[in-house]
Amino acid sequence: MQNKKTFTVALTGLNAVDSPGPGVPVARGIRECEDFNVRIIGLSYESLEPGIYMEGITDKAYQIPYPSAGSESLLTRLEYIHEKEKIDVLIPNFDAELYNFIKLSPKLKEMGIHTFLPTTEQFEARDKINLFSFCKKHNFLVPRDRTIYAASELSAAAAHFNYPLVVKGKYYDATVCQTLEQAQKAFHKLEAKWGLPVIAQEFIHGTEINVAALGDGNGNTISAIPMRKLFITDKGKAWAGVTLEDSKLIKLAKDFIRATNWRGGCELELMVTTDGRPYFMEVNPRFPAWIYLTVGAGQNQPAALVKMALGEKIEPYTSYSVGKTFIRYSWDMIIDIEQFQHFSALGEN
Repeated sequence: MQNKKTFTVALTGLNAVDSPGPGVPVARGIRECEDFNVRIIGLSYESLEPGIYMEGITDKAYQIPYPSAGSESLLTRLEYIHEKEKIDVLIPNFDAELYNFIKLSPKLKEMGIHTFLPTTEQFEARDKINLFSFCKKHNFLVPRDRTIYAASELSAAAAHFNYPLVVKGKYYDATVCQTLEQAQKAFHKLEAKWGLPVIAQEFIHGTEINVAALGDGNGNTISAIPMRKLFITDKGKAWAGVTLEDSKLIKLAKDFIRATNWRGGCELELMVTTDGRPYFMEVNPRFPAWIYLTVGAGQNQPAALVKMALGEKIEPYTSYSVGKTFIRYSWDMIIDIEQFQHFSALGEN
């Protein structure tokens, strides 16, 4: 034990609510790796993110500015945190924050903070707005879509794609709409929450399968595990899921990573039709909230990412446990109000 190195890993995504961030399961996976000791520094946007207060998740937590504040505000805050904590690896876990972290990654490296993130080009290629063009370029199946800037454009999209119509936010959330009225309501809700544009997408009938994958930045797939949702919340989030044995889906993940030279974790959201054709619905540029299932199945993707961020060469995983199932649950955590007030007032805990 005394010969193990100790690293300090900072991460975001601590909002373990009904639409959870990946931060808590990423922290769990890293802590369970027996190859190193670790201190976990939580980076939080709000004072009530549960991961701040959960025992055994973070050793210390700091509040950071919202992505809308810009990269300079974020850098100033990270410099303060790094001076106190000496961060070795930083893992952002939200789509909306990634652009700032990618932009800052060269500066962070100069400070001694390692990241393992996609490049700006990789990040933009899989953006919802660009996904159709990307998939067509690389011969991946993808639903037709339109980028919408005004609710008045929805009727034309519906006439082109027919109903049901999927209306999607630029970062998160999607609504399957059966009428123009429903589509307009979804548009305004997503515009208010995530801003413009909104995406109108052709509905594909099938079974939703997600794949958590990890690329080394050179076109090699370190890990890929497919999962089928067993229980879905009203927000469309997996509350239970099971690992699948499907060589075609693993090959698809490898093809995606080879085509993009993807660097870091990602999630492929696929719709598999009854005749077995997998359509790309989204590509999320970070670990999914169900990433702890990869740990339970024998491929610890969060720990592997930490190692690669620190320059270690990782051999690809070759097997995993099929039929491993995760079931998410919620419980009431009791803390003293002073803890919340302290974090709210000082921005650290």
